[in-house]
Amino acid sequence: MYNELLNKKEKLAVIGLGYVGLPIALEFARRLPVIGFDIKPDRVELMKKSIDPSRELGSDAFKGCDIQYTYKLEDIREAKFYIVAVPTPIDEHNLPDLKPLLAATETVGKVLKKGDYVVYESTVYPGCTEDDCVPLLEKLSGLKYIKDFKVGFSPERINPGDKEHTLTSIKKITSGCDPESSEEIAKIYELIIKAGIHRASSIKVAEAAKIIENTQRDINIAFMNELSIIFSRIGINTYDVLEAAGTKWNFLKFFPGLVGGHCIGVDPYYLVYKAKELGYHPQIISAGRFINDSMGGYVAKQTVKKMIAADKNPKDSRVLIMGVTFKENVSDIRNSKVVDIYKELKSFGINNIDVVDAFADSHEVKEEYGFELASKPLNKYDAIIVAVSHQQYLNLDETWFLNCANKDCVFIDIKGVFRNKISKLTYWSL
Repeated sequence: MYNELLNKKEKLAVIGLGYVGLPIALEFARRLPVIGFDIKPDRVELMKKSIDPSRELGSDAFKGCDIQYTYKLEDIREAKFYIVAVPTPIDEHNLPDLKPLLAATETVGKVLKKGDYVVYESTVYPGCTEDDCVPLLEKLSGLKYIKDFKVGFSPERINPGDKEHTLTSIKKITSGCDPESSEEIAKIYELIIKAGIHRASSIKVAEAAKIIENTQRDINIAFMNELSIIFSRIGINTYDVLEAAGTKWNFLKFFPGLVGGHCIGVDPYYLVYKAKELGYHPQIISAGRFINDSMGGYVAKQTVKKMIAADKNPKDSRVLIMGVTFKENVSDIRNSKVVDIYKELKSFGINNIDVVDAFADSHEVKEEYGFELASKPLNKYDAIIVAVSHQQYLNLDETWFLNCANKDCVFIDIKGVFRNKISKLTYWSL
């Protein structure tokens, strides 16, 4: 397989051209002939014009690439090596939603041929690839797993908005269903990954490795969030405490904050689901998820308390929320916990809330969450919440905020980025 692809006798196809799939497709397209498949024709048309619909990549990333973009099933039939990179979200009950993954598997299964390879990059619970995806591939293709086609798992490690830790500079985990496929898959990824390859001993090991990466971060951030609640009651600043504790060489430098997005805020639920399926109820993972999912409501309640303490009637007040994306310097609004702050403030009767964001698209926010973004701060505010520390906001000084503020304005600095810079506003941070 490696030689056939390298000599351009066969093609590689990437199924799903989102924030994970498109960078992979483009990197491979600098070395191999690639077919990029996405189910949305409008996204395909944008990519044909060298535009990234996720707004992560510039037009230069598309240059020098041997790639065909398509939304037609027949076009991927000529590929020999398939990479599936579609989202794996959770549903309203925090259970794994495998519909996008199984739909992509169905797409591949309809065109799968003898000798083909299928590699999954989507984050799943251990066992999902072989227990849920492989039987569907066999059923639709009429082929036998391992005997007729090979399967592997190589979890994505792309960090949106991070210009330092890019696809090629992050070590890649690969795995295969047998020794031959394990080695072939590793060699193919070595064509684009400069940081090197870690060959996992099995598909399940690779699946588990990915899911605990994000679960570990989730638990550590939950601990910081719990500390911030305790320290707030004590009357000390969490970031002052962490700065002092961080002077020890082996102190782990995590910080409190909102945990949203499509990875850290989602992946632990996949592990919880699998554990319960096996008869074990994970307590630490579940507790971490509960704490982090509660933080948006907690921030809103603290905001209202500070407003009341400043003799402000919440129902008559105006609030500015700065940032709605799930993290700084990205346009992605999926699973944003800033929305929890918005909804909780609304539940207190605060109807005058303006939300601004330097990166998010107002139409997408309206479609996803039911409210529109303000193009800029519009009025004098009784509370200002810096929810996402976009670079544009870090350059603002207290004078700028004072110009937006009413008398005795409450300033909520979730990530503590304005600590020791605000003196004339009522300051609070996690």
